Amino acid sequence: MNELYRYLTLAVGPEWRRLPAAERTAQKRELAEAASSEGVRVHAYSLAGTRADADLLLWAVGDDLERIRTLEVRLAATRLWAYSSRPYAYLAARRRSPYLGGHAHDGSEHARGTAGPAGDKPYVVIYPMVKKRSWYALPHEDRARMMAKHFEVGHRYPDIRIHTGYSFGIDDQEFVVAFEVDDVRRFIALVADLRETEASSYTERETPIFVGAAMPLERALEEIDGVPARAEALA
Repeated sequence: MNELYRYLTLAVGPEWRRLPAAERTAQKRELAEAASSEGVRVHAYSLAGTRADADLLLWAVGDDLERIRTLEVRLAATRLWAYSSRPYAYLAARRRSPYLGGHAHDGSEHARGTAGPAGDKPYVVIYPMVKKRSWYALPHEDRARMMAKHFEVGHRYPDIRIHTGYSFGIDDQEFVVAFEVDDVRRFIALVADLRETEASSYTERETPIFVGAAMPLERALEEIDGVPARAEALA
């Protein structure tokens, strides 16, 4: 099934941080409860320490658009949402690459079969991507050849799991790619190698880039106003 992916960032305003601690706690609890929506799996990532313009990244996986929309409407009804902005948001669909053929490896989401993150790695790297139009003017055989070399590089990093969301026709970018990683420095090494492939020269844009720490939503919300850090300091 070609499940839908919704990637949503939240940036909490300074006025919320000045609310009493009890009120902030109640609002975080309310939002976490609203994120429990039937038919949609929500994976949470803290952006503390990696982005200055967003605090939280949610990656929602659903079978149809109406369930994704229902989730966001539920979130919009919360008090914390009213104190927040959504600086970045993307919509994409899971789809098998036309260049894969019978190709599969352990780092592919299709090898696992289940859409969305497995949740067994501490970090995720997510970014939208746009290819140059000249890429699509090439014969399919040439694109397949270049992508085969691209995949070969990925084989050197079996510990990094890739997820490709297709957005062309439903959002402003063409893809949203996500990587589950154990160490962001390993991802730097992978990207450095991919930069040298022929297919890479046909990339138009692949920013902004989000590096998120995977954790339960409740904990990610606590990191927004530093609750764990304050509690440790007082212990």
